[in-house]
Amino acid sequence: MLKEEIGLGLTGFGVFFSFLGIMFFFDKGLIAMGNILFFSGVALTIGLKSSMQFFMKRNNYKGTASFGAGFFFVVIGWPVLGMILESYGFIILFSGFWPTVSVFLQKIPILGWIFQQPFVRSFFDRYRGKRVPV
Repeated sequence: MLKEEIGLGLTGFGVFFSFLGIMFFFDKGLIAMGNILFFSGVALTIGLKSSMQFFMKRNNYKGTASFGAGFFFVVIGWPVLGMILESYGFIILFSGFWPTVSVFLQKIPILGWIFQQPFVRSFFDRYRGKRVPV
């Protein structure tokens, strides 16, 4: 239980540092730190074996390669191109989770009203059932 809580915290800090890196005009240090925290958080949350299976699944090769190439470009000093590739990889990798995220967002008290609007629901419904999460 503690391992999953630490993993969720690391994942949250990873997203936060990546957000800060983008806000500070694509600071490569903050973005790289965010990526490392995000990967380690995912690995702790779902386990090392499960995360390796997830990232190495045949359906996820394109997303994993894009995310890895984006991380490489961030580290060598091209953070804008790196973040574009990472964003594409993130969307490809985690697109199977959008229906679950949409249901969760619709149940949040005040924010849920926005996600229950027809134009927002149609966006999430478009991706429902296309990919199966691990």
